[in-house]
Amino acid sequence: MRPDRWDGVGRVLLGMVGGILLTAVFMTVMWWPRHEVVHRTEAPSSVVYEDESRHFLGLVHEYTRSGRHTYRLVIGRDPGLSYGHWVEVGGFHAVEGVESTVWTVAGVRVRFRTGHEVFVPAEYFLFGR
Repeated sequence: MRPDRWDGVGRVLLGMVGGILLTAVFMTVMWWPRHEVVHRTEAPSSVVYEDESRHFLGLVHEYTRSGRHTYRLVIGRDPGLSYGHWVEVGGFHAVEGVESTVWTVAGVRVRFRTGHEVFVPAEYFLFGR
């Protein structure tokens, strides 16, 4: 009895679909980001903004199992830092850490141990932006 030619084609197609699915799962696991807040501060009660809310700043380290690392400042009203105004920060500055954070009515200034500074005007993080 001769095997049907379509059985072989079906096995090849099934193998290809399985390979594509395994590759997609592997890439998802390797590139799925994880977050860690490496620095956190909140505006002092003496600084009152127009929206009359408490504001928080965090330096968030996002990384994947594949080795990709990014850092961003997140500034806003959410104490969990899940939303707000984001500012990307170079890894060199962020790895060295934050030296100081100064909150004023005009905005917030972050000074890194490398000597670099980032100033974010208040208009960018007020009213839940």
